[in-house]
Amino acid sequence: MTASQDKDETIAQLRAEVTELSGLALATGVILTQLLQTTCSRELNPQGAVDKIVKNARDGIEAFSKQNSSNPAMTERALEAITQYEDQIRSVLRT
Repeated sequence: MTASQDKDETIAQLRAEVTELSGLALATGVILTQLLQTTCSRELNPQGAVDKIVKNARDGIEAFSKQNSSNPAMTERALEAITQYEDQIRSVLRT
């Protein structure tokens, strides 16, 4: 095989892996959102429950990132994802 063919094969494999991981991430996100919406809706103070979950998630991401010298872009994306989940969860809860 030529270097060009090897490169094309590697790119195709990476694309397949990205597709698989994206599908898994999407499914995980949907299930997690549904679970959190259900859990929070059963609380006496559903908005307060979301506040607690979101704060703990942000604190956990920041602590993990600091301890592991994580890529700042990854940390920023994770924190953005927390905001996305928060918005999705709050969209179905009573105020």
